Amino acid sequence: MALTGIETVVSHCCLLGEGPVWDAKQGSIYWVDILCGDIHRFYPAQKSFTTHKTGQVLGAIALRSQGGLVAAFHNGFALIEPDAQTISYIGDPEAHLPGNRFNDGKVDPLGNFWAGTMSYSETPGAGSLYRLGSDFSITRKIDNVTISNGMAWSPDHQTFYYIDTMSAEVVSYRFDLRSGDISDKKSIIKIAPEDGHPDGMTIDGEGMLWIAHWDGWQVTRWDPHTGKKLSHIRLPAARITSCTFGGETLEDLYITSARNGLTAEQLVQQPLAGALFVVRNCGYQGMPAFEFGG
Repeated sequence: MALTGIETVVSHCCLLGEGPVWDAKQGSIYWVDILCGDIHRFYPAQKSFTTHKTGQVLGAIALRSQGGLVAAFHNGFALIEPDAQTISYIGDPEAHLPGNRFNDGKVDPLGNFWAGTMSYSETPGAGSLYRLGSDFSITRKIDNVTISNGMAWSPDHQTFYYIDTMSAEVVSYRFDLRSGDISDKKSIIKIAPEDGHPDGMTIDGEGMLWIAHWDGWQVTRWDPHTGKKLSHIRLPAARITSCTFGGETLEDLYITSARNGLTAEQLVQQPLAGALFVVRNCGYQGMPAFEFGG
């Protein structure tokens, strides 16, 4: 697939753009700049762009059913009211690990918020994946993680897909719809070194996985049942970080990227690094984002 049809949403470029979330109720797309601690929001219909500066490293956000957002900051889980610009902290499972930060996060079909950690120095095995329950309990679900990243649940909600970037693979777990527990880990997709590193991830209505490739210049679509790559979208930036479906019919693919760590020469070659891209009417349809129940 060529570069045709790819647009930049706004002129702003993030240092480390991540975690796009479509808010169907408000018709807007959220995304974060992790290292700057910024929450960006764009309303396509009004062409309105706003930024909420939290002033701290912010790994991920997700929609909250009661309104506002749930977030995973450097110093733990919190609730955010963007309009009032208030932050209410819940708890920090890694207060004893100041060298770690949260990275990516998503809400499961039961309304729990999952978010994982990594060390700033990318120390192997230093991170974990946690679940913030709708009762505000915090449980570690996976340990020995290097760079916790993409997550998705299958359309029937019975399978959880997960990426630890440095493993260069996607793994699946059986997801228990009563308890929210995971089991039966399997490696289902392997990413070749020449394709970059698997980063954020989403899933479409057909149950196919869409993976963003850090230093891979692309988003790819995979069949999780066969492990085969189905197609790819080439992008004008190397460090592609995540993707999600949005728009009125969930057929627009929003894609985040980063400029963090690029040299001056690379930035000249990639002036759009850090942009939020969109492929309108991409030919596939996503599913609505789950909302945190707490």
